Amino acid sequence: MKTHDYAALAKLSPFQLKDSLMGLASSHAERMMLNAGRGNPNFLATIPRKAFFQLGLFAVEEAERSFSYMPEGVGGLPRQDGIEGRFDAFVLANRSAAGVKFLAAAVSYVRDQLGLSANGFLNEMVTGILACEYPTPPRILSVTESIVRQYLVQKVIGGRLSPLDLDLFAVEGETAAITYVFNTMRENRLLAPGDKIAIGLPIFTPYIDIPVLRDYQLVEINVNADPAEGWQYSDTELDKLTDPAVKAFFVVNPSNPPSVKINQSRLSRIAEIVSKKRPDLIILTDDVYGTFADDFTSLFAVCPRNTVLVYSYSKYFGATGWRLGVVATHRDSILDRQLAKLGDADKSLLDSRYGTLAVEPRDIKFIDRMVADSRAVALNHTAGLSTPQQVQIALFSLADLMDEAGDYRKTIKRVIRRRQTALYRELGLPTTPDPNGTDYYALLDLSEIATELHGKEFASWMLAKKEPLEMLFRLADEGGVVLLPGKGFGTQHPSARASFANLDDYQYTKIGRLIRTLADQYYQEFKRAGSGVAAEATGQ
Repeated sequence: MKTHDYAALAKLSPFQLKDSLMGLASSHAERMMLNAGRGNPNFLATIPRKAFFQLGLFAVEEAERSFSYMPEGVGGLPRQDGIEGRFDAFVLANRSAAGVKFLAAAVSYVRDQLGLSANGFLNEMVTGILACEYPTPPRILSVTESIVRQYLVQKVIGGRLSPLDLDLFAVEGETAAITYVFNTMRENRLLAPGDKIAIGLPIFTPYIDIPVLRDYQLVEINVNADPAEGWQYSDTELDKLTDPAVKAFFVVNPSNPPSVKINQSRLSRIAEIVSKKRPDLIILTDDVYGTFADDFTSLFAVCPRNTVLVYSYSKYFGATGWRLGVVATHRDSILDRQLAKLGDADKSLLDSRYGTLAVEPRDIKFIDRMVADSRAVALNHTAGLSTPQQVQIALFSLADLMDEAGDYRKTIKRVIRRRQTALYRELGLPTTPDPNGTDYYALLDLSEIATELHGKEFASWMLAKKEPLEMLFRLADEGGVVLLPGKGFGTQHPSARASFANLDDYQYTKIGRLIRTLADQYYQEFKRAGSGVAAEATGQ
């Protein structure tokens, strides 16, 4: 294998290092590359997608009701009057078509369970999928907001809040959400260069990289989850949040890559810190994997006024290409209270920034400032997620709300856990169910694996003699397997991240076998070194 400068490579983000690993893994034409390094799922929700395309056909029929005398394919804006009756006729005429039954059920659910106007829902969906009007309101379409509030409260927040307590902003996926949140906190003096921000580690690598950019220049305080305690935060680590200099706490829950939700004890501890010692603490929680966990409860549920919740539809619904996400804040958010407490000089500067949007710019809420900032304020009138994307958000949300038995959720969980079992079985290690785990990723502890397979002495030798990156490069070169280094996610021990979402069962079997083969090869080298046969080669 080609010699690599592992010290230099270790400085790269795992997602940049991935390109080098993929180059090695795909360099052998006779084999298939097994890229378990990225979390793009290879499963997706089909029923709400079928409904989306059927809705499009109905919407075009609605558009053609206007200008129908013109043969050149010109349509007009849909008319709301009578749309429910025309939709019923469409369902009757197309009842055997895939997705139509779901659409009919969705209208019934919206009307009978959510108490919303069926006419209003259909008009918003039809106009939205035609994309014939600007997103209005720009923050999120009105009926869609009501649906997504229900979805978040029931499926992410744990049913602990009224949906009416939430304000939502529909965004272009989770990456846009994080970008918008940080940008608006900076613009509004809620975070300033030199401020401290606590980061719950391990975490998705870009979230380590963003705060220290020249744009923000924040000081990161690591709050480390303990692998020996099921990747939960100890009291000692959480006590770092009691420091008044720590302005915000940034966390992914369930975590990435350990794939473990914060348990009830730790949620309660964070809530206690906020209520008794840090009522001013801003919490930013990324809950994209929450819908994979059993009985998930977001930090938004226990610290609602202090928390900004970010959620993406990309993983659970297999929709990474759609770029669908939402930001949620409480209607009585600490962010708005802190805006009100800014000094006169800061308020005057912000009056200048937002003065074209309202007669009283100081009354503009944080989440609405985020909408404006997403379009450099001056283009606020054309802000907002594209309306077809918002329609798909509504349909995805309804699909999960209407699935009262949780069949889709149970199925994808079963798929992921079956893949996990396949990898560990071939590796020769047991899988221990974790009630807090989602199993979307595995953080493979190289020391733990070496110890389980061949004992502590071998594990100590391997970590002393072998660079963790060398192991990953050998897997890529010799077996075509791509895993990402755990160090880039803020782990404190040599490890590798594997996703159980993006390959098929038999491929995880092969990955487990290849890792075991490499470990056995190292073990043979260890034994030779111990007997003096390879002392020179190993430096002993």
